[in-house]
Amino acid sequence: MANPSPTLEKKGCKDFVKHSSLYQEFLAEREEILKHKWLESERLGYDIGFERALLDWIRKHRDAWRANRRAQLGALPAETVKKS
Repeated sequence: MANPSPTLEKKGCKDFVKHSSLYQEFLAEREEILKHKWLESERLGYDIGFERALLDWIRKHRDAWRANRRAQLGALPAETVKKS
């Protein structure tokens, strides 16, 4: 039996990563940081940049956001939460 092509192996690995719970958490957190960046930039009247928004969001919001997210995900039926 022939080995799958390297291209197929890479695609399978990329698909696995895209569907992993860790990657999904990263995307959700990134979305929150971008929202925070937009809100703070609007409030201050200039673009604060991603790095400043990231650091500010981590200091002010990350712990509560993560706790809330865990509580929400924990409240979902087991078959609803993606497992990777």
